[in-house]
Amino acid sequence: MDKTIALLRAGIHVVIIDLFLPTERDPFGIHKAIWDEIEEEDFVFPAGKDRILVSYETGGVHAAYVEPVGVGDALPDMPLFLPNDLHVTTPLEANYQAEWDASPDELRIAVETRVLASTEVE
Repeated sequence: MDKTIALLRAGIHVVIIDLFLPTERDPFGIHKAIWDEIEEEDFVFPAGKDRILVSYETGGVHAAYVEPVGVGDALPDMPLFLPNDLHVTTPLEANYQAEWDASPDELRIAVETRVLASTEVE
């Protein structure tokens, strides 16, 4: 969190993909904890959406483009800001699906079942 805040204060654009549940330390997610150090604003999760994707722009103004998501939601495309108020779109869901499809069966099974396959050592 401190590194992200330092990057934003240095004028470096950042994209955060926070797919972990909020904790006692950050009950409104990592975005609120980070953004409060830049510009304090109210934030609550929409019903059923307790994970956050956010793209921070640090050009002429500081802005946070926030996309709440829930478990099972497709990941939205997010802007990645470049100098001079330009951005490229990062296709998160398409990239995730391509990587998932290319993953070995053992990895997909481990992720889906939360059980690592036993490996025999010869």
